[in-house]
Amino acid sequence: MIYIKNTLIKNNKMKNILTYKNFIPKIHDTAFIAQNAIISGDTVIGENSSVWYGCVIRGDVCHVRIGDNTNIQDGTIIHVTRPNHIANKTKNDGAPTIIGSNVTIGHKAIIHACTIQDNSFVGMGSILMDLSIVEEYSMLAAGAVLTPGKIVKSGQLWVGNPAKFFRDLTQEEKDFIKVSADNYKELANEYKFNK
Repeated sequence: MIYIKNTLIKNNKMKNILTYKNFIPKIHDTAFIAQNAIISGDTVIGENSSVWYGCVIRGDVCHVRIGDNTNIQDGTIIHVTRPNHIANKTKNDGAPTIIGSNVTIGHKAIIHACTIQDNSFVGMGSILMDLSIVEEYSMLAAGAVLTPGKIVKSGQLWVGNPAKFFRDLTQEEKDFIKVSADNYKELANEYKFNK
């Protein structure tokens, strides 16, 4: 479940942060947002998270929540699904995108109306489709396509198109997830403070 430290989150007045239907993205003061990333609508980004160059995050027809110490790498697209979408059976609430804390999302991923739990890793060029879930301490390999409603269980690695269970993660791989998140926190700080 996502947890945002609310006390320092405020509205951001940058030109690449866009209001949609009176929803203004709320971005923690410590987050790094690249100058050409676009963030709109009902989107919340937590402490020490980073959104890198060329990313698009649209919280328009439903909401996006991104936790603390999470990195969304260059070229990634994050979107949601509107309420009562017939094909995806989203009912009255629609399908948000929920991304937890200490998550790494590799370059050029497509994240659509799904859930990525805390301490998980999504490889470069992956596609996550509506109502799919990547559970805590799991990985989706680079280029994998997680089809609607599929669940990557905790501790598993899924690969391929369509993505399927490949093997359980080693402890070393699970430990690397936190290392990756911390590396991007440090990198984002270098960009923020070495202008």
